Amino acid sequence: MRDLFFLAFLAAAFGLALRRPFLLVLVYAYIDIVSPQRLSYYLLNSVPISLIAFALAAGAWLLADKKADSRFSGRQMLMLALLGWCAWTTSHADFPIEAATKWNWVWKALVFAIFLPLTLRTRLRIEALALVMCLCASSIIITGGIKTVLSGGGYGVLNLMVDDNSGLYEGSTISTVAIAIIPLILYLAKYGTIFPSDWRVRGFAYALCFACLLIPIGTETRTGLLCIILLGGLMLMHMQRRFLYGSLLVLVAIISVPFLPASFTSRMNTIETYQSDESASTRLAVWQWTWAYAKDHPTGGGFDAYRGNSFRYESTKVTGKGNMLTAERQIIVDKGRAYHSAYFEMLGEQGYIGFLIWAMIHGISLARTEWLRRFYLKRDEAKTAWVPPLALALQQGHIVYALGALFIGIAYQPFVFMLLALQIGLDTYLTRLRRSDGDAPIFAQARNAEAAA
Repeated sequence: MRDLFFLAFLAAAFGLALRRPFLLVLVYAYIDIVSPQRLSYYLLNSVPISLIAFALAAGAWLLADKKADSRFSGRQMLMLALLGWCAWTTSHADFPIEAATKWNWVWKALVFAIFLPLTLRTRLRIEALALVMCLCASSIIITGGIKTVLSGGGYGVLNLMVDDNSGLYEGSTISTVAIAIIPLILYLAKYGTIFPSDWRVRGFAYALCFACLLIPIGTETRTGLLCIILLGGLMLMHMQRRFLYGSLLVLVAIISVPFLPASFTSRMNTIETYQSDESASTRLAVWQWTWAYAKDHPTGGGFDAYRGNSFRYESTKVTGKGNMLTAERQIIVDKGRAYHSAYFEMLGEQGYIGFLIWAMIHGISLARTEWLRRFYLKRDEAKTAWVPPLALALQQGHIVYALGALFIGIAYQPFVFMLLALQIGLDTYLTRLRRSDGDAPIFAQARNAEAAA
């Protein structure tokens, strides 16, 4: 029954795209985020729907879309360079078979991120992509939120629709993404034009934000808690009554503690006592190994180079209660442990060159969104009032990702590359409007283009 539902849904989406070819881009985004083929029992597993959707989206853009409004940015050039570098390191990888397996999905994420901004030539399309990204992620988040309320969740226990600990279905990854999209959800609820802001839209948005906050609790991920704290601080920075709202947030956090699962609070306490937590200690050991590995292999070891690591470290285990605590030192020997950090993942796999390209892509994106926010705030015009809050929402989500990526190996996460493509698309769209002659004709043309899109 589930297979038939997904099949009917995709057939309807492809059918609608016959009149609006841009919908094929959104269909591919849906397939890439939700992965319905992993939710299917048989039918979709036997068909390469992801490849078919991308081929149709690219073909529709080539045949039916206007190319005059498309721009190829410097960040897309950097992504192209990263794609080429990853291809080279894959051909020289320490573990060729494992590297080829990871390359099979990484190149698709990069190619789509390079292609996507070319299609985002109107405000309507930019909002449509942002909306689809949030709604697709919400299909996982709402499920996790409901299960958290009913069962309390648990580390490695919360089942997010599929029993598959990869992609957005991995606890720490979905926790980071869930917190990162909260600013975008709030933006769409207030400024979105596809679903005009009313009590129903705002109610759903607030409920979805609450579900997003429940995900780190249900998955019991320390990364998610740190992302919540960071996002709270970022949002307070742009509030007029910071002290009042900050005090309310602290009060809500204190009141919420008794209602949290005991296993959650117990796991969060290990943030301070990381030396006695084997998971945290292992990460530090892997990072030290990767740093030394990069010095000896400046061009990286290709995808999954971590499989060659081997190390030993000292861990401190604290036992007892109250004043009767005893510390026991243990020597841990381990090997083949994953990076658990996007930064070290990129450094170990792609070396200094790949890491520099990747860091430039993210750094330039953060700088450009801040520039757009400040530039359009100074203009203070009604017709561009939607730009500063969107730039801010994208920037805040990106910063949350930057923190979460420190503790999770999500350097090539497709959802994040879509977020980058969304930022590039917004930037190139606004650049094109600024370069036109006169504001009034510009936005008249923009409105006409959106109406025809």
